[in-house]
Amino acid sequence: MTQKTPAAVIWALGLTQIVGYGTLYYGFSILAPAMAADFGWPEQWIFGALSASLLAGAIVAPVAGHWADRFGAGRLMAFGSVFAALAFVASALAPTGPTFVVALIILEIAASFVLYSTAFAAIVQIGGQGAQRSITHLTLIAGFASTLFWPLTAALHAHLDWREVYFVFAALNLFLCLPIHIWLARLPVRTEIKSASENAAQPLPGVEDNGRAIGRPWIFLLMLAGFAIEGFVLSSVLVHMVPLTAALGFGAAGVFVTTLFGPAQVLSRLTNMVFGGRLAQTRLAVIAAGLLPIGLGILLLTSPMLAGGLAFVILFGLGSGLTSIVGGTLPLELFGRQGYGARLGWVSAARQLSSSVAPFALSMMIALGGTAAALGWLAAMGALGLIAFAGVAFMCRRPRSGRAQLAMEGRPG
Repeated sequence: MTQKTPAAVIWALGLTQIVGYGTLYYGFSILAPAMAADFGWPEQWIFGALSASLLAGAIVAPVAGHWADRFGAGRLMAFGSVFAALAFVASALAPTGPTFVVALIILEIAASFVLYSTAFAAIVQIGGQGAQRSITHLTLIAGFASTLFWPLTAALHAHLDWREVYFVFAALNLFLCLPIHIWLARLPVRTEIKSASENAAQPLPGVEDNGRAIGRPWIFLLMLAGFAIEGFVLSSVLVHMVPLTAALGFGAAGVFVTTLFGPAQVLSRLTNMVFGGRLAQTRLAVIAAGLLPIGLGILLLTSPMLAGGLAFVILFGLGSGLTSIVGGTLPLELFGRQGYGARLGWVSAARQLSSSVAPFALSMMIALGGTAAALGWLAAMGALGLIAFAGVAFMCRRPRSGRAQLAMEGRPG
């Protein structure tokens, strides 16, 4: 009988992902101006510190994935919660800018232990079979992180300085996330990691052929390239979304436009959960990648028309929501369960490496060529990401029948 991930596990992980992404990522842009003023730095330097910390997290991500496979994702997330809480306290107590940068780097290293990649590995380890659907459920819940934490951080900052807000963030990771992750670490692992030969011999329900791209490293590299490009495009726009809409002439309506991003992410995940059960993840990856340049193209061609801005945010949010699902399900479909955590670590590293330079790179594009030219370059990059995932889908296309597959492999039918 198929073992599914318990609903309590998905809801618990969803809560910790909301807190994790909210405190470790989304809250930063709200607090950055106050941080810059406190240290007497230009605001660009603060975002440069964020880029450096994201780069450090990217370097550690493959190691974190390997540890999730070796020691268990739940244990790693429990350790990460303590690590994150201590890093938030260190950031809040930092007396100078350089010490703050060090603390911020430690904070983003901790993020590698508690965010999506490790959470997806926990789902596969605890539930195993039917993991793709469970991952979709998790991303649906966690999609509310930006919707909740942008206004929550702003509300806290209205009464507390940024250092006090970071103390609150530390408390959330220590007293809310840590107990949940300890509980997860104590759950029995139903999908015991087996040898590669055992894994290949026992197909995993919900994962076609349990890894049809195993032994084809060029597909893995092309997939990483696609995720890296998507990470660059998404990070560039998300960090600069409010300034971008203002520069394009949306005025006060730009703030309203950006609030639709979070709901659009959730809508894409809900739609995929209801209707996408039979859709191959290679095709879903192509759809997700295509939505990003289409949205950017509409924004570029229609601004400052409000309808165009709304279409952009909705399409971009849909693409971002689907991308977060594909980041967990595509490696599972293509390469199976064996070494899943390590592969997710490399996916996370590819995304974070490009994301770490994206905010600064977009700032330079805007400074050198203007907002419209920068959006054009981003749309072109998004098109390259679409080509990468289309290439993965083409190389992994399935014959129309099992007999055709046998014939291709030279085996008797």
